[in-house]
Amino acid sequence: MGEPRGAVAARAAAIVLGAGACYCLWRLAASGRRGPRAAGGAARGPPPDNSPPVSTHTMDGDALQKLIYLLHATDDPLIQEQALITLGNSAAFSVNQDIIRNLGGLSVIGGMLSDCVPKVKEKALNALNNLSMNIKNQEEIQVYITQVCGNVESAPLNSDLQLAGLRLLTNMSVTSDYHRKMISSIPCLFHLLSEGTERTQIQVLKVLVNLSANPAMTRHLLRDVLTKTFRALQRAKVIQRELQEQTSQQSFQVDKQVFFIAVPGDTGNSSS
Repeated sequence: MGEPRGAVAARAAAIVLGAGACYCLWRLAASGRRGPRAAGGAARGPPPDNSPPVSTHTMDGDALQKLIYLLHATDDPLIQEQALITLGNSAAFSVNQDIIRNLGGLSVIGGMLSDCVPKVKEKALNALNNLSMNIKNQEEIQVYITQVCGNVESAPLNSDLQLAGLRLLTNMSVTSDYHRKMISSIPCLFHLLSEGTERTQIQVLKVLVNLSANPAMTRHLLRDVLTKTFRALQRAKVIQRELQEQTSQQSFQVDKQVFFIAVPGDTGNSSS
């Protein structure tokens, strides 16, 4: 059983406000390190600290754990979407990738792929895409590859959901460890390559290039290409035969009309 919606919303608001407060404190600290400037632009006091600022997305384990719990407990699509966005942004940093995995967040985020709301699935795919930059995370994310392929195939053509799935497949196909899980989706990839927009085609090509680097996948890739080529040739032959039949029928009708017109003339000549 999840928490009441009011409690969950309050917890989400507290997390968002906390992140905003941390950002404000960082801005104040950063401006303090720079110090006041003279009219001529020269800095007064000690030289500024050139060390890089701490990222606002580098959350501690407690905050990430609360986000993961929030995502698991609520059934509100808006809260799920915002939680996934925050987790996805945090997962852009390697230290958070390990923390989220150790907290069991991968299975919680992966469970969102079964959600019926497209935006929730899209944000879950984006989060998993960032988390898949970690080899250990890939070992857990690979169980969702078949489901991701299904989402790519069923999503509207050129949609953000489809592109999010293709980006995740790109990362998961960098190594050959999980290529076999994508074999059944090769026909879909070639279909998207021919029917999709330029943005979709580029993303599909990235997946196909990764797959083609694996000699074990050559047979599957060529089989689909040859199948499509054979079908195209067969279709071309059918079209050519149909055109020839139409042309011959039209020629026959023209000859028939000429014969029909010529008959009265012949009769008239014979009667005279």
